[in-house]
Amino acid sequence: MIGIRFRFPAGRYHATPWNRQVNEGEVEWPPFPWRIVRSLISIYYLKMKKEVDEVLVRSLIDKLSRTPEYRLPKASVGHTRHYMPQYNIGNTSLIFDTFASVSKDEHLAVVWKDVELTEDERKLLAEMLERMNYLGRAESWVEAEISDINPEPNCVPLSEYNGNDDVELIDVLVPLSEDEFQGWKTDFLKSGDKNRRKHLKDIRSMWDALCIDTSRLKKIGWSQPPGSRWIQYVRPSNCFDITPALKYSKAEKKRPTIARYALASQVPPRLTEAVSIADRIHKSLVSRAEVPVFTGCDENKRPLKGHEHAFILSESNLGLGKGRRGEITHVSIYAPMGFGRKERKALDGLTSLWGKGGHDIQLVLIGMGEPEDFGGIRDEKSGKSPILALSQVWESRTPFIPTLHSKFSRSGEPKMIETSVKIEGMPQGAVQVGSPEYDLLRILGEMGFPEPEEIERMDGTNLAGRKTRWLEFKRSRYGGNGKKSTEIGYGFRIVFPQPVRGPIAVGYGAHFGLGLFVPSK
Repeated sequence: MIGIRFRFPAGRYHATPWNRQVNEGEVEWPPFPWRIVRSLISIYYLKMKKEVDEVLVRSLIDKLSRTPEYRLPKASVGHTRHYMPQYNIGNTSLIFDTFASVSKDEHLAVVWKDVELTEDERKLLAEMLERMNYLGRAESWVEAEISDINPEPNCVPLSEYNGNDDVELIDVLVPLSEDEFQGWKTDFLKSGDKNRRKHLKDIRSMWDALCIDTSRLKKIGWSQPPGSRWIQYVRPSNCFDITPALKYSKAEKKRPTIARYALASQVPPRLTEAVSIADRIHKSLVSRAEVPVFTGCDENKRPLKGHEHAFILSESNLGLGKGRRGEITHVSIYAPMGFGRKERKALDGLTSLWGKGGHDIQLVLIGMGEPEDFGGIRDEKSGKSPILALSQVWESRTPFIPTLHSKFSRSGEPKMIETSVKIEGMPQGAVQVGSPEYDLLRILGEMGFPEPEEIERMDGTNLAGRKTRWLEFKRSRYGGNGKKSTEIGYGFRIVFPQPVRGPIAVGYGAHFGLGLFVPSK
């Protein structure tokens, strides 16, 4: 017996069954064995080909080309709608992106009860699963691991079902074993379609069949992949029932302060464009709900005080195959005043933005909650957010733009005041009034952070393995009315007396992602 446990950190599984069109709104649930073994083969070719013998991989795949049992977690069906650009300028096509919504804390178990792996095959499978970033479409983030636990299955082949529960039938696509494939191929070459017979001659083994590109198969005219078969399974008829949400009194309700998104695009913007992306998000949200938390103004159009309205913070995090080019991987929208029902509806409707060259940007809402629900320094692979983590030492991730001018005495000497903060480049126990360091300390205090112990300047940030200087960042908003004293960007390393929780975003443009800090590594 061998089992695999899948967890979906984003709470969603996106995949369309082979025999369905994307706009039919059907989701592949459970993930078909055909998809699972093809994902493992993909990992081998992309990440392990130079270090693993193909013979061993083929042996493993052949053993997993059987009918497994599943333990499905509770799920519901959701979808988003996207208008995808077409070849003709101005034309769009409506696409439904259907997904299974599952708890981030629950696992989907797949068990091959009659399969025994060798020690080498088991080790190989464990390494493959460790490198698996998604299953299905790219936004279906996944964590996978070998499991020796055999949970009570609730989705099994019909031929093995002998219960009397309320179930429904589904068709599941399963690969043939190598022996079964050779027998099927012999029969097909005798009586199958002439065009497909011609192409089938080049498919010498089940391995070859699993490696063929799906678009090529459909172009040739295959209604299902060669070397596959449809097996009827039973699954609970209520597998997509929505669990009623608990009702709370108004006094018990707590408004979420974080809405966190994953970002995807064929040409994703780099973190250096954070201000521009935040500006587009801001306009999109205000168009949906012109409320103080998004506008930053009260009913009389007067600016709010206290930095309680929304901060739109872009992130570039390594992990799950993303962030390698310094592109924006996530956007976290943080508002200390919280999001009410109207604001949450607007946030839920934020699914896309226009992008350069017609490459639109897709936004997938991961969830809403509090900073501690999403923050983590060493959990980037699972989608955790460093900017929402707890840390004592923080470093600039985007440039800090001061709002004050440095002050000098009549004699031209810097005007200094006392401070207990150790500041690099300043006399011991002093800071120049109006300097970037002074401005930073002032704003941190206004926002409720403890006074730092140390501050030192940084001239850039490490973005995708390359030092990126502050002048490479876009440092102002078109049409923005924020106050700034200079176009020059500054960076700092801050040491607090004790760990503090992010996000930390200060200075001009902070509500649009400038002046953002991350924990120091």
